Amino acid sequence: MASKGAGVSFSRKSYRLTSDAEKSKVTGIVQEKLLNDYLHRIFSSRDHTPTTATNRKSLNFQNLPEHLDQLLHVDIEDEESQGQIEGRLGPSTVVLDHTGGFEGLLLVNDDLLGVIGHSNFGTIRSTTCVYKGKWVYEVLISSQGLMQIGWCTINCRFNQEEGVGDTHNSYAYDGNRVRKWNVTTTNYGKAWAAGDIVSCLIDLDDGTLSFCLNGVSLGTAFENLSRGLGMAYFPAISLSFKESVAFNFGSRPLRYPVTGYRPLQDPPRADLVRAQKLLGCFQAVLGVELDPVEGRLVEKESSQWQLQGQPTVLLTLAHIFHHFAPLLRKVYVVEAVLMSFLLGIMEVGTPAQAQSVVRQVLDLLWLFMEDYEVQDCLKQLMMSLLRLYRFSPIVPDLGLQIHYLRLTIAILRHEKSRKFLLSNVLFDVLQSVVFFYIKSPLRVEEAGLQELIPTTWWPHRSSREGRESKEVKDETAEERLRRRAYERGCQRLKKRIEVVEELQVQILKLLLNNKDENGGEASRYIFLTKFRKFLQENASGRGNMPMLCPPEYMVCFLHRLISALRYYWDEYKASNPSASFSEEAYIPPQVFYNGKVDYFDLQRLGGLLSHLRKTLKDDLASKANILIDPLELQAATMDDLDEDEEPASAAAAAAAQRPMQALAMGGALPLPRPGWLSSPTLGRANRFLSTAAVSLMTPRRPLSTSEKVKVRTLSAEQRTREDIEGSHWNEGLLLGRPPEEPEQPLTENSLLEVLDGAVIMYNLSVHQQLGKMVGVSDDVNEYAMALRDTEDKLRRCPKWRKDILAELTKSQKVFSEKLDHLSRRLAWVHATVYSQEKMLDIYWLLRVCLRTIEHGDRTGSLFAFMPEFYLSVAINSYSALKNYFGPVHSMEELPGYEETLTRLAAILAKHFADTRIVGTDIRDSLMQALASYVCYPHSLRAVERIPEEQRIAMVRSLLAPYEQRPWAQTNWILVRLWRGCGFGYRYTRLPHLLKTKPEDANLPSLQISLLRVLEMTITLVPEIFLDWARPTSEMLLQRLAQLLNQVLNRVTAERNLFDRVVSLRLPGLESVDHYPILVAVTGILVQLLVHGPASGKERATSVLLADPCFQLRSICYLLGQPEPSAPGTALPAPDRKHFSLQSYTDYISVEELAQVEQMLAHLTSASAQAAAASLPTSEEDLCPICYAHPISAVFQPCGHKSCKACINQHLMNNKDCFFCKATIESVEDWDKAANASATSSTT
Repeated sequence: MASKGAGVSFSRKSYRLTSDAEKSKVTGIVQEKLLNDYLHRIFSSRDHTPTTATNRKSLNFQNLPEHLDQLLHVDIEDEESQGQIEGRLGPSTVVLDHTGGFEGLLLVNDDLLGVIGHSNFGTIRSTTCVYKGKWVYEVLISSQGLMQIGWCTINCRFNQEEGVGDTHNSYAYDGNRVRKWNVTTTNYGKAWAAGDIVSCLIDLDDGTLSFCLNGVSLGTAFENLSRGLGMAYFPAISLSFKESVAFNFGSRPLRYPVTGYRPLQDPPRADLVRAQKLLGCFQAVLGVELDPVEGRLVEKESSQWQLQGQPTVLLTLAHIFHHFAPLLRKVYVVEAVLMSFLLGIMEVGTPAQAQSVVRQVLDLLWLFMEDYEVQDCLKQLMMSLLRLYRFSPIVPDLGLQIHYLRLTIAILRHEKSRKFLLSNVLFDVLQSVVFFYIKSPLRVEEAGLQELIPTTWWPHRSSREGRESKEVKDETAEERLRRRAYERGCQRLKKRIEVVEELQVQILKLLLNNKDENGGEASRYIFLTKFRKFLQENASGRGNMPMLCPPEYMVCFLHRLISALRYYWDEYKASNPSASFSEEAYIPPQVFYNGKVDYFDLQRLGGLLSHLRKTLKDDLASKANILIDPLELQAATMDDLDEDEEPASAAAAAAAQRPMQALAMGGALPLPRPGWLSSPTLGRANRFLSTAAVSLMTPRRPLSTSEKVKVRTLSAEQRTREDIEGSHWNEGLLLGRPPEEPEQPLTENSLLEVLDGAVIMYNLSVHQQLGKMVGVSDDVNEYAMALRDTEDKLRRCPKWRKDILAELTKSQKVFSEKLDHLSRRLAWVHATVYSQEKMLDIYWLLRVCLRTIEHGDRTGSLFAFMPEFYLSVAINSYSALKNYFGPVHSMEELPGYEETLTRLAAILAKHFADTRIVGTDIRDSLMQALASYVCYPHSLRAVERIPEEQRIAMVRSLLAPYEQRPWAQTNWILVRLWRGCGFGYRYTRLPHLLKTKPEDANLPSLQISLLRVLEMTITLVPEIFLDWARPTSEMLLQRLAQLLNQVLNRVTAERNLFDRVVSLRLPGLESVDHYPILVAVTGILVQLLVHGPASGKERATSVLLADPCFQLRSICYLLGQPEPSAPGTALPAPDRKHFSLQSYTDYISVEELAQVEQMLAHLTSASAQAAAASLPTSEEDLCPICYAHPISAVFQPCGHKSCKACINQHLMNNKDCFFCKATIESVEDWDKAANASATSSTT
């Protein structure tokens, strides 16, 4: 095996220890005296005074093994002392008792030290108990939810409701509720957070029990513990669903050892002594240099050491690692010895020198240790680094996190180690995403934020536009000074966090390196395979909590990944001028249908992938030059239909019978279904794409049938660099390029897949987490309002009410302290989650999605292959930018803001009714996004900027009837697009809501929006109702008149149910009022009776008056004229206020009021004329249905009669006669006088 890290390659076999004869030959390389001095310097005993040169034994490579054995000898008593110890019962290796010591459903890690709750309140204890002495163990808190950690006896009985601390002889600390438990509960300790370490201490000599949080004592929790015969205490924990912790009973060095207390599991003292001695020898090698010419030893700084290939040094190191290698496989030794040594290297010299030494140390590990030994060592090393980083306390300069990240970078710079860790450890064993997370401090005083941000300030409540409300008064000079001091503190914090973020980006740059192909696959392609599997686990394993990456980790991972991705993207552009900049990035549409990228079970816009490949196979052939083998597609379809019934043995037999020659590339036979497609890693839908034989024709020149190349899609684990990047005959990820796409690639294909993964990450959990973190800002706003209210009450409180003043002062102090704490925490959140740089990342992702959707749309029907999450991310990222990053950062400050809004508006307007999109969820999301988009002036103007033909198509889609139409959203969109052109509608809050609940005023109810849409329709296209040349106009006008009269009668009647609801102002019904309904109805009537053409006014008036429900007093009610009292009824109360549109002068103009008066006068006159013209009618001539109008229509063929209003209303829903149930074929006008004269003439 050869080492690649130091620039010098050594064959491992050349330096293995062999015979004494060979050793003696080697000693001739340097003088024996120099060799003796060198070996004595390296292997001198550090426990005793060094011997002088005259009396010490001569050392050479022949007697060095004997000397080394003596040096590493540990007294047998020390080794035997690691056995059973008084005061402890159970195995010497302490783990969780997963066989019988648990209650409920729990998930225990392979090392039996980590546990995740998988039931309501599961409990588990350890395998070892203590009955005497002082003992301690540590718990690493991975989630800050409901848990009770402590001690219990074997007789304690737990269930899903009662856990540790809820029974006698069990004691627990709960940092979630900040309490201690022993049957009863009291306040105790501090709140814990994810990343904290709880130390559980028990003193059975004094009978006390206490806890520490991150090494800080929380005080004695319990005293007078039960002791004596049969009383022994086990470490135990009870935790609720999804909560997780990891125990350290002593298998690793305690993070916070406590003087006088022993860990439950003793450390391997003998191994530690040997490892420390061997490490001392190794450090001596690094600090001494041989000078064969001068024949002397030269002292040298270890940071300047270079491996120069001297046989004497190599043989010396071989002796050291012969003993050291087995020890470096043990967890405790790696963390206590090797980790400390490497961290010490990082503190000496420059960063470049430290990285050079670490690289050479790793070279030596690979050179002198067996592969399995160095792999175990590296695995334990990275696990230790991850724990140290994750569970380190937050300090003002983030020094601990920076230290561990620098060592991680130094290790990953070693090529061979990096590839091994990528292939086997970082994603498979560890949650390496933790390295990209910066945890938020729950306790700001411990994080040093009080010193970093001494002055606190909190922003005013932001408006819906994401900017500071205009209603807030201008800040005073004192407030301005506080704000500026606070902003300076925030900048200091941000600069320190940026140091950590830059180190995290460096880690990802190393993992995305594609220039390290020496001796195998480049790191980037290993990363892609693991990254895709990581995405699949998080996309398809939403119910399997242990597999999921926490959302807060995903947010940080996404931002670091975007930074590294854009770095490599622009670096490729610098060397390839024809490529595009990262600012122009998008995913080419062929990636979605050529099967080169596995999208697991993620939904496509057009539905299932199998359905798309069958229905769009002709389009794939004509537009993308992809031909699907019909036999293979049919086989895949049938196989999917029978997959639940077909036994595995039959499938295996069928696979064995398939001809092997058909697997050849370009074979004449259709490509059969390969056996590897049964892998569970392939999603159900993706199997159709993976099994289909695909023939690809390059668009540069047409190929004959014989030149078509049969290829098959490989899973992520089976792909090579050529499958991704392509070659001279293969376009890799870009196979099947449609004619609309440019021939020149945007960038390296592998970066396209990384970008695609970043979009998936945002869709999985990043957006939800961004919304969740806004809660800190909301808390600040709520406490700020409470503080202002309290201060206002203090100013208004009389001086003589001392008791009230004292309580208000106390409340003011509590609110101020809470705001100080939250404002500092908010500064941390803004620096890590909502900074300007993070906002630009989300904005860049939004623009990537917009360009991807636009390019996909150009492919026509193939747009259906695009995964739904691209549209979801476009909608959600815009929402996040608008709602989550204000008021500190405004979206208007982003480059190309107006253009981006317009492009998003065009996408929403076009695709909310796109027939290529079949998923109901994504269609609803598009509709809701468009409805929200037209609610704000900036985005509404963007809708107005899209091309006219798109606007017309959008309005037609909004008006077109379709199944399951979301009326609320479509009507609201139409009303907002009208921009307040309606009667008494000024695109502002409704007056009756100004003082009660103004935040609801911007969203009118469904009924009101329907009335406004009718008003808009009558205003813009009155001929729909008034042009009776149309076959449906008269019926529509009659229905409209009926609707208006019914609404007016119900709303304007006094002392009815609606009137009582308005007057009572019941909770939840504050928005119910006369104004919004009546003003919309008034607008419709004004358009019909005032603004319409003369012929239209006449028709509308006659239809309105002909409706049986018409009452003139309902129209009079609009202007405050009370309903006349009926004879014999009591007069209305004189102090009762009547509704009148004249009271709303701020919203209804004088011209509009004049129009209402004109309408009322017109209806009064027309009503009087109609009453005068109407002749007395006998009861026989009245309509037998309504008894309100004379008979005016006769039904054919049955001859029954009614008024036109009743029969027209009836025929809308039923064709049967009222009376005889015969089918009505036609309705004719009927006039009694004319009919009587006709009858007499015939007689």
